[in-house]
Order: sequence, then C-alpha cells, then structure tokens
Amino acid sequence: MEVNILIGGAAGQGMETVMTLLGKTLVREGYGIIYSKDYMSRVRGGHNFSRLRIASDSPWTTIESADILVALNEETYEYHRELLSPSGKIIYDPGLFRMPFSEDRGVPVELEELAKKAGGAIMANTVALGALLVLLGLQTEKAEQLLKEIFFDKEKEVVDNNVQALQFGYEAAGRVCNACFYIPPGGPGGEKLFIDGNQVLGMSALAGGCRFMSAYPMTPSTGIMNYLAAKSSEQDVVVEQAEDEIAAINMVLGASYAGVRALTATSGGGFALMVEGLSLAGMTETPLVIIVAMRPGPATGLPTRTEQGDLGFVIHAGHGEFPRVVLSATSHEDAFYRLNKAFELADKYQTPVIFLSDQNFADTHRSVEPFDFSRLGYNRALAGENQFARPYLRYRFTESGISPRIVPGRYPGEVFLADSDEHDEKGNIIEDSSTRIKMADKRMRKLATLADEMDEPDLYGDARPERLLIGWGSTYGVLREAVDALSAAGPKTAMLHFSDIWPLPQKRLKELLPAVQKAYCVENNAGGQLAALIRQETGHTAGRLILKYDGRPFMPHEIVEEVEKDGRS
Repeated sequence: MEVNILIGGAAGQGMETVMTLLGKTLVREGYGIIYSKDYMSRVRGGHNFSRLRIASDSPWTTIESADILVALNEETYEYHRELLSPSGKIIYDPGLFRMPFSEDRGVPVELEELAKKAGGAIMANTVALGALLVLLGLQTEKAEQLLKEIFFDKEKEVVDNNVQALQFGYEAAGRVCNACFYIPPGGPGGEKLFIDGNQVLGMSALAGGCRFMSAYPMTPSTGIMNYLAAKSSEQDVVVEQAEDEIAAINMVLGASYAGVRALTATSGGGFALMVEGLSLAGMTETPLVIIVAMRPGPATGLPTRTEQGDLGFVIHAGHGEFPRVVLSATSHEDAFYRLNKAFELADKYQTPVIFLSDQNFADTHRSVEPFDFSRLGYNRALAGENQFARPYLRYRFTESGISPRIVPGRYPGEVFLADSDEHDEKGNIIEDSSTRIKMADKRMRKLATLADEMDEPDLYGDARPERLLIGWGSTYGVLREAVDALSAAGPKTAMLHFSDIWPLPQKRLKELLPAVQKAYCVENNAGGQLAALIRQETGHTAGRLILKYDGRPFMPHEIVEEVEKDGRS
C-alpha cells in the first residue's frame, strides 16, 4: 500500500519547503519516502511541481499518478487533475481560485489567510503541511518538533507562529477529510536518513578524506559544493568557488599534486571547459576526481532538467590517449560507496576518474538506511621512503604502468618534476621517439588492470531471463519497478544495470545477451550511447532502444508499455 502526493505552483511559493518538511516528518514516523522535483530555470514564477511517494519501505522511484494534489495555484489543478485517482483529494486555497462545480474531490484550506492569522503569509507552506498530515492520518507532534529544530536559532515567536500555522492547516483540512489515506509505517521512526543525491556525494567525499574542492556553480552539481562548504569549518575542508571551470580543475590538480585528496564537480558545459585540464592530469599522471552531473545539452540546454547525454563525451574527452575511469551514480545507497571507489582508483592508478550523475539523481530525496562508514577506504597509494629507488624517478617504467608517487618536498634531496610535455622517467622534457613510445605504453598499461577493478553490472530479476532490460546510472530504480511489473505479467524478465562503465565490464553481457529472446537498452538520451558502447566493445547488439530525451526521467509505466507493445508487434 502506498500514497502518492503531487504539489505544484509557481517558483517562490514554498513547494520544496512543504515536501522537505513532510518527508522528514514521515521518515521520523517510520515510513519509506522518495521525493523528486520538476522545476523551471527561473527564480520566481513558471510552473514547478514535486512528487512524493510514501510506502512502508523506501520506494525506488516516483510515479506519475497522484492520490493527493496540493494545488497552490489554478494552473497546477489544470495541468495535473487528470493524474489524480478517482478517490483522490485536492488541497487548494479557495481565496486564490475556485474549483469547477463538478469537482467533488476538493479540500478547501485558506492557506494564505490562515498563515496571516498565525503571524504571516510566509507560513502558508506550514499550513499546507498541517493539511497533508491530517489527510494521512498522522498527528502533528513530530512535525512540531521538526519546526522547533529548524527555527532553533530564531525568536520563540517564530517557532510558536509556525506551530500555530501547522495546527490551523490540520484543523481546516480535518473538517473535510480526516485520515482519508493511511498506510502502516514500515519500522521504527527516525532511523533512516532523508537525503538527496548531491548530499550523498558530498557526505561520501568528506567521509572518504576529500579535503579540497574547487568548482564553479553549475546546476545540477552545485549542491555538492554547498554541502562541503557548509561543513568546511568543522571538518577542515577547503572549498573554493573558482572564477570558471578552467581554474577549478587546475586548482584541484594543484591540490592533488601536493598530496591532498581533491574533487571538482560540474555539468556538461563546465566539463567542456575542463577538458584541457583532464588531458594535463593524463600526462602528469595526477589523481583527479570529477563529478559530472548531466543535464540536457547542447550549450545551456535545459539547465534544470535531466538527461544521460554525456557518456560518450566523458569517455572520449581530451586530446591524446590516456587511461581514465568512468563510474556512475545509480541508487543513493550505492553512490555513497562508489564515489569512494572513484577516489581510491584515482589515487591507486594516478589517473582521472569521472563520476557521472544527473539532475534526476542529484535532486531526488530518498529515505535510506544509515551508511556504513567503515566500508570507505583511504588508501592514498603513496610510496614510502623504502618503496622507491634513489634518485627518485616520478615516471619510472614499471610492468603495471604505475610509477612510485610521493608528496613533493617530503623527502629532502629528492626532486619532483612534472610537466605537460612528454617526458622521461625523471620528468625531463624529451623529443625522441623511443622514449615517447615507452612512456605512452607505460600509461596505457594501466587499462588492463583497471578493467579488472570494474564491477560487473547488477543483475536484478530472473537469473535466466527471456527479456533483458539494460541500463545505467539513475535509471536503476525505475528499471527495477519495470522489471517487477513485467515479470508479474509475462515472460521471465531481468535487468542488467551498470554502475561501472569504463573500462566496460563485459562478462555478464557476453553471457546473457546471446541467451535472451529480447533485449532492450533503456537510456535518457537520443542516441543510445551505452548501446553503442556495448556494440563497440563486445560486438553484441544491445537489442531495441527505449529512449527518452525530453528532459524528464522515465516513469515505470513508460518502459512497461514499450516492452509490451514490442511483444504484441
């Protein structure tokens, strides 16, 4: 059993506040929550909306239909009324607009007037929170405690006014619909985190020993920088807002060169500016972690929407040939540990690691079990005093391709050379062809061992499926739900989902693709970039493409309908 809530209005009306407060309250009550946002690229106005799905256990994705619609303006009602279930309810302010005479699902709550009565119109979102709680059959105690925590540094009057606004909304909606929707909580309240994707990545970076971040703000990656900046004083981490992405990547390279675990984050347009720095990391063999939170392009594209359009770009970005790793964020739980893997691989192999996220992952809140910090590594792979021959050769030829790396200045008398030109083992610039070949071969030898470090894609569903859905990144949750629905209604179905993408892990692909009757590659892009990569690397075709590139994430029913339509044809 579950309840789905959609709240919509114009930017600036406080939708995010309502959903965040409601989500945190529900988690404290013991429910599983997922909350996603659809918002326009403007500070005020336009039409924005958010979806929140409530169940006993944490859902994997939001869905299109709604049981409760909170319409903060008439436009929201007109846009979304068709998505409301027949037994659904609509919370609206009769002081702002009137429902049609034929609409009998309305729950009128004078949001603005009640907020003013409590102390100010700014608290209309708190009134809406109270109305939602009574429809869900919940009391207000945990929400009141949450308000007290949020406004702990404000005057007592602010707290009291918000608690009053909460009660006004609760009472007004309760006169129309008290406990119209109820689901039993899944466990003890307060044990889970309620966190969005950017916060997950920021927490992982901090816990994994990252002590320097430089970035230029670019949606949808900015939340990572905000998270680390908020922790900078208490956690001894330096966060620098650079003047542009070129400066950002070069600052991170400098910090990494000096021995600090460092990070930058951007989106596709910013990564385009970083590409020369990426190649510099490849030549100097400097550890580098870049989070690329994708959004639709080209150019500015749709700044606040989602897409998986940069996979091919990040794999091939940079001039010349050098090894790199590409990992991706799938679920909140996995991404916390996988970003730490990115840092570990960057240090071990002295190479760039690109971690792909997107707006769908970055801005989606989900309730998750507390993370296990003991699983995180901090292996800097630095050579100790007895692990390198003197004189020190920064780029010494080795069988693995990994040369000894020390922190400059740590060992007296040892000179550390690094240059963007091709160089010899010491780091001196060279021009001869034999050294060039040996050095290029040394760097590229890392790829063979890196391939062994890549995790095989997650297989979910039937172990011997007739139908196989293939995906990567943030489509993980929606594909899980599609597999469950397809398996219940038809032939055996499974999902093969990639977190580690480059070098491409191939074992499960080569086992499953020839054996299934039908395969589908599901991607949020127009070209089927993972499917092309699979064909390039394995020679196998990933089956029919199911693509979506309107800037919105997939919904489970869209995938199910495409697969079933193909089965009928």
